[in-house]
Amino acid sequence: MRFATVPTITDAMARPTNGFAAVRLALAVAVVVSHAFSVTTGRVEAEPLHAWTGYTLGEHAVNGFFAISGFLVTMSFVRRGPRDYAAARALRIVPGLLAAVLVVALVIGPAMTTFTVRQYLTDPELRVFLLRTLTTLKSTAPLPGVFQENPLHFAMGTVWTLKYEVLCYVAVLLTGLLGLLRGRVPSLLVAAGLFAALLATNFVKPDASLGTTTTLRLAFIFAAGAVLYQWRDAVRLSWLAAAVLAGLAALAARTPAYPALLYGASAYGVLLMSLSAPLARPLFDLREDLSYGVYLYGWPIQQALRALYPDAGSAALLAVSLPLSLAVAALSWRLVERPALRLKARALGLRTLRTIEPAAP
Repeated sequence: MRFATVPTITDAMARPTNGFAAVRLALAVAVVVSHAFSVTTGRVEAEPLHAWTGYTLGEHAVNGFFAISGFLVTMSFVRRGPRDYAAARALRIVPGLLAAVLVVALVIGPAMTTFTVRQYLTDPELRVFLLRTLTTLKSTAPLPGVFQENPLHFAMGTVWTLKYEVLCYVAVLLTGLLGLLRGRVPSLLVAAGLFAALLATNFVKPDASLGTTTTLRLAFIFAAGAVLYQWRDAVRLSWLAAAVLAGLAALAARTPAYPALLYGASAYGVLLMSLSAPLARPLFDLREDLSYGVYLYGWPIQQALRALYPDAGSAALLAVSLPLSLAVAALSWRLVERPALRLKARALGLRTLRTIEPAAP
């Protein structure tokens, strides 16, 4: 096939359906699979993929989430403007997060604590958990007497990514208000600058703090997704191009250039998959977006199972926790997230809800 005949991103977006919802759900499931190892052992290195790629399956999945988010969130601002954009982002993230934190703190916590219910509810650590988790999106806040015998003690181990997600949302809002999203070059310059910063950090300071490397990593992948949207008329969706990018990253393995190349290949690959023809079918254009709920509830469910069955292995934990996470996510979608999206649709004057709408990782 000649490259000129390969569809652009704009061509793919013209199809009536897409695979964003299906890919997001697959990424959320991948996070649950990954955490089955760390919850049972307390070590992320216990996951096989970490030894092969330097990153866990969960980290690869988060990278995919941020690439999709950068693409869809940028599109949301360009199409809607700042006021509707801000309302849409708040109504997508806050209700589900608030409900999950309250369920974990007031349902799972009292059921799993070694304290009496009265001691648990009056312990200052509960208030600290609620404040830190909801205001600073800290994932390491413990609950009083909960999961203390588990290898990892914290109750909501995935919310830390929402902090970076929100910061990226704010960055899109600010750049949009400055008019920098009206052209394509500014987003490319931002992504190129972050790519250069990743390279420089790994060359000059390979032992940089986890916070620095995580910030650069997620910011770059989000920016890469934004670039792919802004350059949608020019970028073609080619499996050959994806293979070349993956090959370049593989060739750079064990060099300081590897992370930046891997992130770039991942961003292109996950967008290619989401907009590919095989997934552009009604079967994959899911009407129930369970990805956010699976992402939020997977960890506390696995922690609770680990506390109840401390001798269970990773496979057994996963076999029980995954269907439970999907079931709870379905309840979250129907009782909390979908009503919030309907409110958003009414507030923004939309007639229908589309699964292309971004969900936080």
